Amino acid sequence: MPEVIFPGAAGRVEGRYQEPPKEGAPIALILHGHPRAGGSMQDRVTVQLYKLFADKGFGVLRFNFRGIGRSQGVFDNGMGELSDAASALDYLQSMNPNAEQCWVGGYSFGAWIGLQLLMRRPEIDGFIAVAPPANHYDLSFLAPCPASGVMIYGTRDSVTTAPDMERVISRIRTQKNIKVDAAIVDGADHFFRGREPGQDHLADVEKHAREYLERRLAGPPRPPSSKR
Repeated sequence: MPEVIFPGAAGRVEGRYQEPPKEGAPIALILHGHPRAGGSMQDRVTVQLYKLFADKGFGVLRFNFRGIGRSQGVFDNGMGELSDAASALDYLQSMNPNAEQCWVGGYSFGAWIGLQLLMRRPEIDGFIAVAPPANHYDLSFLAPCPASGVMIYGTRDSVTTAPDMERVISRIRTQKNIKVDAAIVDGADHFFRGREPGQDHLADVEKHAREYLERRLAGPPRPPSSKR
């Protein structure tokens, strides 16, 4: 899990990079939660997604958005952070020019940024969006959605409410050849805590993400002709 520093639009960006075990292995970019709410590349959902992709043989990069940790710059309400994500993907691809697949994973604010990145980068084959903040940000840009993925959220989440997520996913599901799954964690809030003190649902997030990723990796890859 070596520390890396790479250039971004606001200066240097701090990250952690797991090299893949073989040439041509798939790659994944992982994006953390809201910088103004304590989000960083060290938060537990971000680290969990990072480890999951690494366990599956991906080259994986997670990083701090501008103004967090040793990443330069200041919070930019999403626009600058999207530029940071694009720079991070450029860096990851430069390290793995022959990657067979490209994925993006994100938690909360990072899921929102990742979904926007998905719309701009046709090389992205799949996504795992954990608790995308549908109650705070408009996700209508996902119709049409260029790649299949899964959205994981809790039934007690006031930021990613179940009705909001159902509307988003049902709209995307009308598209041909694109399938966006919903993975619902019963009783979990936005931080995947439970109803009772000390109750934790992080293992449920990992289970849903792992099952989805394994299912996708076992299936046929997205044909090159479907990439814009």
